[in-house]
Amino acid sequence: MSQVRDWVGAVALASVFMEGGAAQAEGNAVQCGDTLTQHTRLTRDLVCPGTEAPALRVVGEGIVLDLGGHTVRRSGPAMGDSQGIVVEANGTVRNGTIRGFRWGYVLDSGADNVRLHELSLVDNGTAIYHRGGYARFLITNSSLRGNTTGMSSAFDEATGEFNIRSSFFTGNGRVMFVDAHDVDVVESTFNSNENVIECFNGNIRIRSSTLAMNTAVGSLAFDPAGGFDFCAELRFEDTMIANNTALAPPEAPVWGPFRFVMRNSWVVNNGSGLHAGSRTVYLEGNTFWDNAGGLTLADLPETVPYPLTGIVRGNHFLRNASDGFRVLAPSTPTVVGNTAMNNVGWGIHAPTAYDAGGNVARGNGAGNCEGVACSAF
Repeated sequence: MSQVRDWVGAVALASVFMEGGAAQAEGNAVQCGDTLTQHTRLTRDLVCPGTEAPALRVVGEGIVLDLGGHTVRRSGPAMGDSQGIVVEANGTVRNGTIRGFRWGYVLDSGADNVRLHELSLVDNGTAIYHRGGYARFLITNSSLRGNTTGMSSAFDEATGEFNIRSSFFTGNGRVMFVDAHDVDVVESTFNSNENVIECFNGNIRIRSSTLAMNTAVGSLAFDPAGGFDFCAELRFEDTMIANNTALAPPEAPVWGPFRFVMRNSWVVNNGSGLHAGSRTVYLEGNTFWDNAGGLTLADLPETVPYPLTGIVRGNHFLRNASDGFRVLAPSTPTVVGNTAMNNVGWGIHAPTAYDAGGNVARGNGAGNCEGVACSAF
């Protein structure tokens, strides 16, 4: 994602010129089922039947559909295969609400650079759906509420990037189903969802964000038969993960990305510990405090064993209701400069780890350290 910032800036600049340049379609003239080929601003709500035909279809290259603070919503009790706004060309949809459709915002093949800005997607089956091709989404200052699934894509048909900025997700069943996409989240909040992340195949990076009071934070299953059911990388940076019922759901209790990175994050008062299986880890400067368990690292259950390696450095494991930090054999991470205090179980139990020194442990119920040397101060 090294070019994301350049791309974000280009899209934003292009939006400014588009919004100020071309003439707009008259909002009162827009009807359910219309195909839009020029900049359009709604002046009233649209209430559209729940049929397979889209409420609106956007085909004009580079246009802005401004909902004008209004709502495009489905009428009638049956959701069926209804579609809200279907986009087939690059451009922006902004400033309004899409409510009640089987698919709220749909990106079809033919578009590869789109922006959703100040949108509320509410009570849809799937709020944002990528149907085919490669595309980059920029989602800014938006909210997803009460959807069965927040973001998803057609299996084996769609690839690309979801770049999420300053957005809010609450009351959804599953916020994001990630399949062959890179997801980059910055300064966003995930609150009271059933499950925030389901990573089937892709990369997820979450920065400067909050995940709180969700039933589960993530489901990252690994397919030991060598199929496609795995997440390439999961990364948290400067993020708060707090007061969630569990970090993983009971049917998939272990996070299984090939690479797991967590830096300068807080994992606080969650109803489970964090159990991660991976090939490589980089865990630095995090605090695991007052959870039902601390952090457990293990190998992935691969047919050909591949021992976990990596760095676990400068973390704090405090007052967790079982072990603070545990490494399961034969994993061999390098453990250096961590602190484990007042955990109910072991402070640090890592008999197969490489001890790089500087670890501190005291006041732990089952013992302070096993496999690494620890000082009390």
